[in-house]
Amino acid sequence: MAEQATVSKTVKFIITRQDSPESSSYTEEFELPYRPNMNVISALMEIQRNPVNKDGKSIAPVCWESNCLEEVCGACSMVINGKPRQACAALIDKLEQPVRIEPMKTFPVVRDLVIDRTRMFNALKRVKAWIPIDGTYDLGPGPRMPEKKRQWAYELSKCMTCGVCLEACPNVNEKTDFIGPAALSQVRLFNAHPTGEMNAEERLEALMDDGGIEGCGNSQNCVRSCPKGIPLTTSIAEMNKQTTKHMFKRWLGV
Repeated sequence: MAEQATVSKTVKFIITRQDSPESSSYTEEFELPYRPNMNVISALMEIQRNPVNKDGKSIAPVCWESNCLEEVCGACSMVINGKPRQACAALIDKLEQPVRIEPMKTFPVVRDLVIDRTRMFNALKRVKAWIPIDGTYDLGPGPRMPEKKRQWAYELSKCMTCGVCLEACPNVNEKTDFIGPAALSQVRLFNAHPTGEMNAEERLEALMDDGGIEGCGNSQNCVRSCPKGIPLTTSIAEMNKQTTKHMFKRWLGV
């Protein structure tokens, strides 16, 4: 009887779709047979295999992005029941029905749930979120970090550029050029690295330009929404302190 009840149970979805970057969005409803341990990605895969909406009409398959399916790559970010999150970690059993799925609004929509994250990657380029190493010859083992510093730096390194913190931040939108919490936190990470600290002042200067750290409104939505639990507001506070020190040093000519 329990197996028969499971077979007859269905899951309802309302998915916001968009055929092209220029076209208007619309919603489409789907109803799928329930299976134990379903997540949103497995439901989207089912729709892709059998692209038929709730009315029985054959439609174009829903487009979305995914890669690792274990909350590591950050590709499957979308808004699920009003909350930006990873679709692979969104279990159907824990979601209110109908399950409403939308693309993240902070980024331009390419098609359906596929978005263009160029804004986020440009922000990371702007703050040089990498360790500049000359790869023309073997430099040998890199410098060691003190264990106390390594522990908190490791937490910052968990960032998977999923864009959820930017979607949750009210200050990241089409009317501002605020770089967002992800890039701010990455400045703290790379400035703490024994090699990366050589470019620390350059990164701080980038944060002090228009669209930098002054764009943060301290809503703290970012730290509450981050799927990896990264202490983003702690990083932002530290960057506030470091940019202020750098500003006074620049004024004093030190």
